[in-house]
Amino acid sequence: MSSEPGLVPELAVTDYEASRRFWCDLVGFSLRYERPEEGFGYLVLGNAHLMLDQIDQGRTWATGPLDLPLGRGINLEVQTEELDSAWHRMAEAEWPIFVEPEEKWYRAGDVEIGVRQFLVQDPDGYLVRLQEEIGERPLPKVHPDQSQDVRSSD
Repeated sequence: MSSEPGLVPELAVTDYEASRRFWCDLVGFSLRYERPEEGFGYLVLGNAHLMLDQIDQGRTWATGPLDLPLGRGINLEVQTEELDSAWHRMAEAEWPIFVEPEEKWYRAGDVEIGVRQFLVQDPDGYLVRLQEEIGERPLPKVHPDQSQDVRSSD
């Protein structure tokens, strides 16, 4: 059985070099390999894998117009053990923050999973949610006379 991920998103990008700098220098990915003549790179951060492919350089599989911001309707969750380091690199680069750092607890079956996270957009507008797990806890007890509205978009 392979330890490689079963799903690796390939992002169509307008400027491969700018995207590679964002994902590697700010987020913290490393370059596994690249084909610069095609504007292509394969990036890895822990178990997260991602491909970048410059639009109209080599093959571009576009199913419709590639209008900015790209990736509307999706956010790419990237789990990291170095959230503070990524945050400091973003701040030092004065990169715009979409959602400021927060602690959030999400219901997952009969427990809640805690994360610290913040969101940014890459140079093409893809929404990136960097998060670090902080633990697990039982669901809060609810008294019979109280209603509970537990929602999670994740």
